[in-house]
Amino acid sequence: MTERELKAKTKSIAVAVAKLCDTLPLNRINNTYVAQILRCSASVGANYRAACRAKSGRDFIYKLQIVEEEADETLYFLELLAEFNPKQKPSMRIIYKEAETILKIVVASIKTSVARLDNPKPKTQNQK
Repeated sequence: MTERELKAKTKSIAVAVAKLCDTLPLNRINNTYVAQILRCSASVGANYRAACRAKSGRDFIYKLQIVEEEADETLYFLELLAEFNPKQKPSMRIIYKEAETILKIVVASIKTSVARLDNPKPKTQNQK
């Protein structure tokens, strides 16, 4: 997946979560969880964009780790909202799968980036 595609996918998750939250009934439980999920789902995309502008490999990894945390938090709050809004579970399941895909991509990217930092390619004669 390209950087552009992942930026679009992270934005689409934030929009889908916001639209979902807009359909939920207002009550103490939903209001509390909605406030949290709106922040963390939007933070996934915002922090991914920041990672794309990272100043170094280590900075990139650090920022991707924040994306990982926010994506996982989004999954958690979707699970909680599903417990209290069973009628919305089908639409939540779709968002959950998309967020889970993003999480898997980010975790794989972190592992790849760490491996590259730990084992840099030796320079060839032409690169010297």
